[in-house]
Amino acid sequence: MDLFQWSLLLFSILVIGISLLYRWSTAFNFHCKMALFFGWCAFWTANMSIFLSPILRRNPDNMKLLRTFIWPLKRFYGIKIAVQGSENLNMKEPYVMVCNHQTYLDLLGMMEIIPDRCVPVAKRELLYLGLVGHACWLSGMIFIDRRKKDEAREILRQAAQTMWHENMRIWVYPEGTRNKGKTLLPFKRGAFHLAVQAQVPIIPVVISSYRDFYCSKEKRFTAGNLKIRILPKVDTKDLGPEDIPALTDSIHKRMQDTYKEICGGKDVKP
Repeated sequence: MDLFQWSLLLFSILVIGISLLYRWSTAFNFHCKMALFFGWCAFWTANMSIFLSPILRRNPDNMKLLRTFIWPLKRFYGIKIAVQGSENLNMKEPYVMVCNHQTYLDLLGMMEIIPDRCVPVAKRELLYLGLVGHACWLSGMIFIDRRKKDEAREILRQAAQTMWHENMRIWVYPEGTRNKGKTLLPFKRGAFHLAVQAQVPIIPVVISSYRDFYCSKEKRFTAGNLKIRILPKVDTKDLGPEDIPALTDSIHKRMQDTYKEICGGKDVKP
């Protein structure tokens, strides 16, 4: 055989080998799917930054583009998302959404329900991820450095003022980090300070456990079903700083009870 035939044979063996590994190896399948997840997000955000930044300005409406880019991933992974309580988002005024945080895949749940002119609060490190960070900036995301508490409070104070002026909604993960435990972590109070300062409602969102189809520790990622429940709004009108601890605890309990309920009323672990 000549060089071309040898190359074709080796390529065919490589393709068959990868296909068999993807089919039979749970760990290989897991890493391929996670690589696709991050690669897909990086590819589309980079393209948004390169090709659209000349005509786009920083605006919460640009979140629609990110939602459009990321939404198809759930179909590739075979994840069926059932949303309950979507009518609770039918409000014209600004509000703060608080959601439990389990894995990177929460991004799929967010993009399934995120309303117009709603932007997430994100770690400041994301801003420095080159083209990805620039696309997130263009989408109006709010970046905070949790290590600099005074600076973070000031950013959220400014966001509270902006919400009414620009008719914005803000999405916050009040646990502050991804949580792989059986219960929700204690909530940080930034989101609740934000809502009380702006005098806007809080809408709790609960995403069910991924345990049945995803587990990073076991390197397992299959098709599966995900439930998202959007709870009725919690008013903050006439509440002050002294009410924030009780408000935080009350919403934490509601979300914890809902999490257990939509996971079948049993102890779960994402």
